[in-house]
Amino acid sequence: MSQEKLAKEIVELVGGEKNVESLVHCATRLRFVLKDDAKADKAKLEKTEGIIAVKENGGQFQVVVGNKVPEVYSAIGQISNILDDSSDKEKPRKAAKGLGGIIDIISSIFAPLLGVMAGAGILKGLLLIASNIGWLETTETTYTILYAAADSLFYFLPLLLAVTTARKFQGNMFVAMTIAGALIYPSIVTLKSEGTPTDFFGIPVILMNYSSTVIPIILAVIVMSKLEKFFNKTLHDSVKNFVTPLFLLVIMVPLTLLVFGPFGVYVGNGIAAGLVAAFGFSPLLAGAVMGASWQLLVIFGIHWGLIPVFINNVAVYGQDGVKPAATASIFAQTGAAFGVMLKTKNKKLKTLAGSSTLTALFGITEPAIYGVTLPLKRPFIAGVIGGAVGGAIIGQAGTLAFASGAPGLLTLPIFYGPGGQGFPGLILGIVVSFVVSAVLTYIMGFKDPVEEETKTEPATSAEQPVRAANASDEIVFSPIEGTIVELSEVPDPAFASGAMGKGIAIEPAVGRVVAPFDGTVTVAFKKKHALAVVSDTGAEILVHVGVDTVKLDGQHFVSHIKEGDRVQAGDLLLEFDIAQIKAAGYHTVTPIIVTNSANYEEVIPQATGQVHSQELLLKLYSGKGLE
Repeated sequence: MSQEKLAKEIVELVGGEKNVESLVHCATRLRFVLKDDAKADKAKLEKTEGIIAVKENGGQFQVVVGNKVPEVYSAIGQISNILDDSSDKEKPRKAAKGLGGIIDIISSIFAPLLGVMAGAGILKGLLLIASNIGWLETTETTYTILYAAADSLFYFLPLLLAVTTARKFQGNMFVAMTIAGALIYPSIVTLKSEGTPTDFFGIPVILMNYSSTVIPIILAVIVMSKLEKFFNKTLHDSVKNFVTPLFLLVIMVPLTLLVFGPFGVYVGNGIAAGLVAAFGFSPLLAGAVMGASWQLLVIFGIHWGLIPVFINNVAVYGQDGVKPAATASIFAQTGAAFGVMLKTKNKKLKTLAGSSTLTALFGITEPAIYGVTLPLKRPFIAGVIGGAVGGAIIGQAGTLAFASGAPGLLTLPIFYGPGGQGFPGLILGIVVSFVVSAVLTYIMGFKDPVEEETKTEPATSAEQPVRAANASDEIVFSPIEGTIVELSEVPDPAFASGAMGKGIAIEPAVGRVVAPFDGTVTVAFKKKHALAVVSDTGAEILVHVGVDTVKLDGQHFVSHIKEGDRVQAGDLLLEFDIAQIKAAGYHTVTPIIVTNSANYEEVIPQATGQVHSQELLLKLYSGKGLE
C-alpha cells in the first residue's frame, strides 16, 4: 500500500480530519489527539495493511506504523489540513487530566524532536570516540564544525521546545521562540558568566545557564499561551496583532528570568539528583529495575516522564547514568523476538519475528513487542527478565551516556566517554540481555500459532474428536445486547492483555446487564460499574461496564442486586445510561471476563457481530470431555 493511500485510510478511520485536534509523530508512531475517541474505528485500523498496532495512552490515540512514520506523517499533511496550524478547527475536547494529561503534554512536546535528537546524538558520540582515540583533535576546525552540527540542537534546545510547546498549547510560536532566545541572548549569558549582580527594577534576578534546559521554557510558554488568549479577547482587533506580542514579551521575559527559570532549573536538577542518588546507592539494583521496566513504561507511555530527565542530566552534568540501563531492555526484547524466530514453526510468524528482530536492533522495538513478544506473553516475560539481568550489569559497570538518542546499535557511540570507562560493561550487558531473553524464550516456549491452526482445521468424520458432555463444562449467555469486540481491543491493558482472564467484550446498544446463567452474585461493586456472578457449576464471570467508569462514583448506574443474591439466567442485574457515560468522556465497551479461566482448557467465543441479550456468548471447556 502506498503511503498516500495509507494516510487516507488512517485519517478516515480516526474519525476524519474534523475529529483530529492535533498530530505529532515519534520514531514509529503517529500520535493523534482526537476530539472524540469513540469516532475512531480501532478494529479496522489494526487490520489495515501497514499498521502494526493501535494504542491509547496518555490521552493520545497512537497508530504504530514503524520506520515509515515520517513518510506517512508527511502524506497526511499533503492530503489534509491536520498539520496546518492556521486551519480552522472545531472546539477541542477537554484535555486529559492527572498522569495521563502530563504524559500527553510531555510526549507532544518531545516527540517531534526525537528523530533529529537521535541523529545529533549519534554524531556527538562518534566525535567523542574520534577525539578519545586520537583520530581527530578537538582543536581542529573540522572537529569544531562537526561538533557545532552535533551540539546546536542541545545548545538551542529552549528554542525548539518553545516551538513544540507553543504548538501544543496553541500559542504564538514566534513569540515563544523570542522568549526562549532572550534566555540565551549573549548579553544575558555574559551577565551570568561574569557574575554581574542583576536586578529588574530593583528586584534581584538569579541568573542561570539556560542553554540545553528543558523545564524553564516549557513553563514560560504554557503561561504565555494563557496570557495570549486573555489579551486577544480583551484587546481591540485593530491593535491586538502587535500589542499582544508586546505585552507578552514585556511580561514573560522578566517573569521567566525571575521565577520560571530558577524554579525550572532547581526542579530539573532535583529530579536528576534523585535518580543519580538511586544509582549511587545501588547501581546493580537500580540498573536491574530500569532494565526490567523500561519497555513496560514504553507500553503505557510513562517513559515520557523520564526523557526530560535524561536530557537534563546531559545538559547539567554533561553525562547521564540512568539511561544506559534502559538499553538492556531494548536488546532484551530484541533477543526475545529472535528466540521466537528460532522456535516457531509458523512461517508467517517466523518472518515477522525475523524482521522485527532486525528493526529492534536499531532501537525500534514496537514491531517486536506489539507484533511478536507481547501477544505471545511468555517471550515478553523472558525479555523483562533478560532486561533486568543486562540492566544490572550495565548499572554496576557505571556506564554513562554523553549525548541524547534512542538506544540501539547506531547510538552506542553516545555511551563511549573519556577512556571508554563503562563502555565494555554496556556491551556485556546488552549481549547478556539479548542471549538470556532468546534462550529463555526458546526454553519457556509459547503457544505457537501453528498448533492453533492445526487444532482448528476441519477434520474428517474419522478424525474429528468427540467432546463428551462434562459436568465442569459451561455455557455463558450474553448479559448485554450490542456489538462483539475482541478483548484485545479494549482500551485497558489489564483486560486487553488477558491478565484478568479470558473472555470477550461488547459495545452495548442497550444499557442493561442481565444474568448470564443461573448462579449467585459474588461481587456487587459499590460504584455500581461492575459485578461478578458465579454459576452453579463454578464458572466465575466479571461484567465491567466501560473503561475507568469507577471514576463516575456510581453516577449513571442503577444496581438491582446485592452480594449473595440468587439469580436466574436473564434476571436484570444492572442498568446504565450509555449516552451520559459517553458524554462524561468514558468508553462504554464492556469486558465480560471468565476470572477463573485457568480452570478451563478453552474459553471459546460463540458470537460475532451483533449479539442480543441471552444469546449464546461463550463456551467453557474443562478439557475432560475429549475422547
